[in-house]
Amino acid sequence: MKNSIYIVLAFFAGVFTAGSGFLPPESLGSEPAKYSLYLLMFLVGLGIGADRRSTELIGILGAKLLLVPLMTIAGTFSGVLAVSALLKDISAGEALAVGAGFGYYSLSSIIISQLHSESLGVIALLSNIIREILTLITAPLMVMCFGRLSPVAAAGATSMDTTLPVITAVSGRQFTVIALFHGILLTIIVPVLVPLILRLSI
Repeated sequence: MKNSIYIVLAFFAGVFTAGSGFLPPESLGSEPAKYSLYLLMFLVGLGIGADRRSTELIGILGAKLLLVPLMTIAGTFSGVLAVSALLKDISAGEALAVGAGFGYYSLSSIIISQLHSESLGVIALLSNIIREILTLITAPLMVMCFGRLSPVAAAGATSMDTTLPVITAVSGRQFTVIALFHGILLTIIVPVLVPLILRLSI
């Protein structure tokens, strides 16, 4: 929860700083954001590469591990398409690109802002933050109503880090391995899937 609050505060601090005129105009272009994206991707790679559990998990559980993230992707896209039918200003492709963030608000919002528009990037940021916050708050209720795998699916990419303690607490330690692999795989997919959907929808 604290991490999500810090992200929101940092976002509004950036909006205020840019609007106040404190920064030189050249620092507000697309180049700084592009290099920030490169740095973020490098750090994501470091985090995944340093986690030896990611390769060990595949050997332990095999192909069965793929079912949970695949169902998360299918469920997310089904829900997004249903909601997009009610929206007038956002196309189905744009909504799918936002949903393809799978809770990874920092990376998906930057990619969408770079490849599409700042406004859709803000929507991606807020919607994926809300996904994480709702998982943190309602995880016990999810387990009661939908089973122990439901918080893992709801967490999306964050099931490997920020929401993992909550998932372990409400679903049980035996779901830690599944949550880790689930989050790792979705984290890898986000920078591939979001640009692909945006290019296909334009």
